[in-house]
Amino acid sequence: MKVSVIVPIYKVERFIARCVTSLMKQTLQDVEYIFVDDATPDQSLSILQEVLVAYPERKKYVKILHHKDNQGLPAARNTGLEVSEGEYIFHCDSDDYVEPDMLETLYNEALKNNADIVWCDWFLTFGQNERYMKQPNYNTPLEAVKAMLGGAMKFNVWNKLVKRELYQKNAITFPAGFSMGEDMTMILPFVFAKKIHYVPKAFYHYVKTNSGAYTQNHSERHLKDLQYNVARVEMTLRQRLGASLDKEIAFFKLETKFPLLIMGTNSQQYTQWSELYPDANEFICQNTYISFRSRMLEWFAWKKQWWIVRLYYWVIIKFVYGVIYK
Repeated sequence: MKVSVIVPIYKVERFIARCVTSLMKQTLQDVEYIFVDDATPDQSLSILQEVLVAYPERKKYVKILHHKDNQGLPAARNTGLEVSEGEYIFHCDSDDYVEPDMLETLYNEALKNNADIVWCDWFLTFGQNERYMKQPNYNTPLEAVKAMLGGAMKFNVWNKLVKRELYQKNAITFPAGFSMGEDMTMILPFVFAKKIHYVPKAFYHYVKTNSGAYTQNHSERHLKDLQYNVARVEMTLRQRLGASLDKEIAFFKLETKFPLLIMGTNSQQYTQWSELYPDANEFICQNTYISFRSRMLEWFAWKKQWWIVRLYYWVIIKFVYGVIYK
């Protein structure tokens, strides 16, 4: 198999038909499709089976695996990795969809450039429109790692094609039981990669359907998950590269807690921001990977000028991104 596509399934009956159809229509042949049922309680599996009937030529390349109990997204990705046989791995979330030439383009670019990892641009897709999300280009894995830590490059799982041997040889798995921030795992293959390549075209549609409320109960669990995943990445970086990325790791911690400033105007979120990785705050102005506006927002938060943080939320997040761009 050239590529193994891993698709976790849980409560996606509204979206999975579009996702699976887009995968079945891929122009690349010799693709293995691994669907992992994470004990979904809805009709997602029935819909999956209905779509697959229309593509009998793909049937022998499809694996459907089942979790007896819901284990979460990271565990589902790991289940797929364990049985994958493709030269490269591609992760696709089952509420998203892809362009038909995505796998062929990325795979051919990987071969052409002898790349361990290939990444591309993507679409942030809303109900009525979408935004083109441009990604940066870097020539070496270390440059890409620094950019992901600093926030200039996204460490999403679904816009990257990664050689399977990078996962196998370096025992890279996703953090089962710690779902929030699980995509930070994608930094790790870059740490071990020898050659990488960027494709300046968008193929993946990340469907933004629910801005969601960040409740107190969820935030406490989410923060614990985030801290676990940050520590996990930091440990690997220090084992592999020593103290050479101290500054970038501080940037990483700042980026991890940044959403607390733009997810609402709850004073408890601001308190959580202040208490999370306070030692990283002194690096705020040094992080040129992100915009000056974002650095200023963090700086005002550091100085506890919460009225400016609230104003930013209402003007930029709610009005500009919530009304104009949505």
